[in-house]
Amino acid sequence: MSKRTILIPGNIHQRILARLTDIFTVIRISTADIALLNDQLVNEISGIASMGVIPNSLIARLPNLEIIAHFGVGYDVIDANYAARQGVIVSNTPDVLSEEVADTTVGLLLNTLRELPQAENYLRQGRWAKEGNYPLTKLTLRGRKIGIYGLGRIGLEIAKRLEAFGVCIEYHTRSKKVDVSYGYRSSLLELAQQNDTLIAIVPSNAATDHSVTSEVLSALGPQGVFINVGRGTVIDENVLIHALENGVIAGAGLDVFEVEPSTPTRLFDFPNVSLLPHVASASIHTRDLMADLVVDNLINWFDGKPALTPVIETINLQRSI
Repeated sequence: MSKRTILIPGNIHQRILARLTDIFTVIRISTADIALLNDQLVNEISGIASMGVIPNSLIARLPNLEIIAHFGVGYDVIDANYAARQGVIVSNTPDVLSEEVADTTVGLLLNTLRELPQAENYLRQGRWAKEGNYPLTKLTLRGRKIGIYGLGRIGLEIAKRLEAFGVCIEYHTRSKKVDVSYGYRSSLLELAQQNDTLIAIVPSNAATDHSVTSEVLSALGPQGVFINVGRGTVIDENVLIHALENGVIAGAGLDVFEVEPSTPTRLFDFPNVSLLPHVASASIHTRDLMADLVVDNLINWFDGKPALTPVIETINLQRSI
């Protein structure tokens, strides 16, 4: 493999930087702005390692760009269709984070239903000794019917874990899956009408953005719970806040938000809401695996081999084995 030049715009996982520096010529810029690169560098760059937005304007101005290796399973920050038209393959980091995110999802669901963070704070504040037992929680996982919105790799791992709790599980995706036994609902609204808990684990795109509407939340009912570990754009946060304020649903658990890291402060006031700062995959173990997959995609590609995890929009550019 001849030594290639890899661009890193903005922040990147330190493991990626360390490994790339040993193998490639690495160029770092503060943000993905073509104006920060001189003509020589523009022509030298053949790969990008990124964890943020890669605008089309940058892709268009790099004539020798072959691959963008993205850190994360969601890649809505890259216009993969545009990249494909420019002959640029895009890879992401699926699978290696699926189990970690699924674990966190179940934890977030339990936190929301059983108010575990609030109960811990009650103890830490000395209130147990002063005021007596923490109040009984209104909600429980017992007897719940759970609808999973998105049954990809992570959704399947969530479902597997929930099976152990003895709950009913159904799902909605664009098309019915032939290899699962969970009940299928042909629309998101129907999924909400038939279940009282909705877990969203879908990417951000034109079909999913703001797809969890006020009608969907109403269909969950007054004992309904909404959990989001996919993308914050799946719901208008004002719609969610209105539903919580008016008892349309009983609670919510969020690991993602519409505009991160901004979080509507109105959500802080709800005792029936559990909030996490987008940490579903945030363990050292899992993030190291994700970092390695970014680097290994680049190594494979520039060694004349197929990319390990190309995204579907650029699969036609994949090398044959």
